Order: sequence, then C-alpha cells, then structure tokens
Amino acid sequence: MANDPLQRLPDVAALEVRSPDFDDGGALPDWARARGAGGQDLSPGLRWVGAPAATRSFVVRVFDPDAPTLSGFWHWAVYDLPAATDHLARGAGTPSSGLLPAGAVTVANELRGEEYTGAAPPAGHGEHRYFFVVSALSTPHLELSAGITPAVLGFVLREHELARGVTVGTSVTPA
Repeated sequence: MANDPLQRLPDVAALEVRSPDFDDGGALPDWARARGAGGQDLSPGLRWVGAPAATRSFVVRVFDPDAPTLSGFWHWAVYDLPAATDHLARGAGTPSSGLLPAGAVTVANELRGEEYTGAAPPAGHGEHRYFFVVSALSTPHLELSAGITPAVLGFVLREHELARGVTVGTSVTPA
C-alpha cells in the first residue's frame, strides 16, 4: 500500500481487526463521517482476535495519512482498554455513550476533542484512508501525562506493544 503509515513501525505479532460496519478497504458508512460533512461523528464498531496470552491492555487509534498536512490527521485514540476487551461497539467514541470499558482513557484528537471525529476529506481532495489500528500491550496501564497527543501515545506504547492489527476504511468528499 502506498504511503502506508505502518511501514516504519517495529514488527510485532499480528491481530485480526474487523468492523461489522465496513469492509477492509471499503467505504466508511455515512454516519461515520464528521457532522460538518453530512455524518454523525459515530465511531464504527471494531472486533479483534489473536491477542497474545501476555496481553494486559489494548490501544485503539484512528489516523488519516492522506490529510493535506505533513503529519496526517488523528481522529481518535483511546488507551488502557482492559485485556478482556475484544471489541468496541458502534458509537464508543462518543464520551456520553458510556460504551468504553471502565478505566479507558481517550486522548484529544486533532480538533482537541476527547472523542471520535468522523471522516471529512477536503472537497476535491480525493479518497482518504482511515487506519483503525488496535495494539495489544504488555502493561495494564500506560503512565501518561494529561494532554498528551495521539502521536506521543504511539511513541510511548512502542516499548509495550506485543501485537497490532489494522482495518482501513475510506471516504471521499465530492468536489
């Protein structure tokens, strides 16, 4: 895959990640788009299997490498998901939904909201890819300062990452 943001990450075991709401490489549902782009800012459901026995927690991150910036765009990041977690329900990225497990911590996205922000490629910019990445970690809790960014989360979790899986959704805003 061209411009694959996972290419530079260390090799770890593979997790299988799927969504009941879109096919890998397929279009995200309209409701998973940003409110300003005709959607509802609802995070798709995710399921994963194949975590190593030593898994103590999970991290979920959503990243658009096709954003017209030098750093892409972080749509959502949540860490300290308990080891028994194997899925997130549709809408878990909405803080008031109560769908995240107790103890899970959401990191502010690019818009500084501690929530899932839906897809919204700039008009005429073409198709964007949204990487839904799940990482299994060897620690039950990451010691992180309040206000960290998703990029810092990704840097810190590297020393604890046992396995990783991804599914990719796409979105296009008409010209």
